[in-house]
Amino acid sequence: MKIYQYINARNAMALAFASLVAVTGCKKSFLEVPPQGQPAATQFWKTGDDATKAVNSIYANLRGWTEVAFAPIALESLGSDDTETGSDPSDGSVPFMNMYDQFKVTSTQGQLSDFWNGRYQTINLCNQVLDHIDTIDMDATLKSRYIAESKFVRAYAYFRLVRAFGNVPLRLHLPKDASEYNLPQSPKAEVYAAIEQDLTDAAAGLPQSYAGNDVGRATKGAALALHAKVAMYQQKWADVLSLTNQVKGLGYSLFPNYEQLFRVPNENNSESIFEIQASLIPGNPDASNSQYSQVQGVRGQTGGGWGFNIPTKSLEDDYEPGDPRKDATIIFAGETTPEGDAISPTAPNPRYNQKSYVPFSMYVSGYNEGAQQNIRVLRYAEVLLMNAEAANELGDATTALADLELVRARARGGNNAVLPKVTTTDKDALRLAIWHERHVELAMEFDRYFDVIRQGRAAEIFGPKGWTANKNEVWPIPQSEIDQSTGVLVQNPGY
Repeated sequence: MKIYQYINARNAMALAFASLVAVTGCKKSFLEVPPQGQPAATQFWKTGDDATKAVNSIYANLRGWTEVAFAPIALESLGSDDTETGSDPSDGSVPFMNMYDQFKVTSTQGQLSDFWNGRYQTINLCNQVLDHIDTIDMDATLKSRYIAESKFVRAYAYFRLVRAFGNVPLRLHLPKDASEYNLPQSPKAEVYAAIEQDLTDAAAGLPQSYAGNDVGRATKGAALALHAKVAMYQQKWADVLSLTNQVKGLGYSLFPNYEQLFRVPNENNSESIFEIQASLIPGNPDASNSQYSQVQGVRGQTGGGWGFNIPTKSLEDDYEPGDPRKDATIIFAGETTPEGDAISPTAPNPRYNQKSYVPFSMYVSGYNEGAQQNIRVLRYAEVLLMNAEAANELGDATTALADLELVRARARGGNNAVLPKVTTTDKDALRLAIWHERHVELAMEFDRYFDVIRQGRAAEIFGPKGWTANKNEVWPIPQSEIDQSTGVLVQNPGY
């Protein structure tokens, strides 16, 4: 049975087709497929409308449970020094989420499989488009754009996989027969090369912007910015500088108010390079299925949420005196938010993620709390900081300081008594200043954990939590995947 549910791009672009069932708020929002993808139903690929639905399904999948909720929190956030599990000890999810915070996770823990299968589900959807769209007689320009969008999202999925697991199976086409289902892992270098090729192709085929209902789709700037980030993880500094310079020429600008750039009315603003689109659609709770805000919201208050992934005291203390970004990033128990929500002084946790916060007045009974909030994936501020880091590594302190000052000036908000200009031209000192700025600018945006690892500082910063070298650079491959592969997949060292 095929169930189709079509919504425009801005309204979360929800669709289920072929092997999928309708996207819902349930953890199991689609039928399970073989871990590395399965062929699409061939009768589907007949018209341009089929291609549109298929590409929209890719975007809809990006806001599903395995993309934005427990599994990403576990693998992409809880290992860092900025976050801890939170919630309430009575919540049955707390013990297994603590395993990631304390580096005690084993290969059988379920969030590993959710993260792995969620990424390959996305890759499967992209491969369905890429392998079938050429058979359709449709507008050539639109076809080219759909191919580019699919390659961008596939690259994004593989980037998240390779950061989390290291060597992973590289599937760039749907399997043609049984012999192609069980792929071995490809070395990280090959995975990164495939990601970069996809992003090069995507940048060539994507527009700089969209209008109307298409706002929120992947753009040329998104492909270039993600490519820069991928290059940064490989320390390809000349590439990082070139790619971020291209993004700087596309007209993005920092949103004036740091706290407000994360609020629902300011989604897809001048600073936004790529956001996962989410909406609260009247009369359709199942399509309004994002749980990103819900799982991190203030626990115990109507319109709040479950209280997972909370900021640490360590993060609070790492802000410079008077930095407005601290109060814009952390909701403190007992405070009143800028939107007027009084947070109980007896809330179960002392701090919550303000970047995932949706004002309680926007809660609609019967819907997930905060279902309407987009997830910010790439921002222009990060592009400036990547440009600064690359410039510094290449010996250009002048450019690095100028980029850094743009970010700090916006954060300063006109108060020249805080966040003084960084003036050092010493390469090592400036590198640390840029890393600090990444820390406080991007806090609670699921970047800190892998940032510290690629900087080579994980043993120093995460060691007190239990992180060990030659093991915790990556998470374990899910044991269920190794078992299904009959040993073709190999476990990461130390697990």
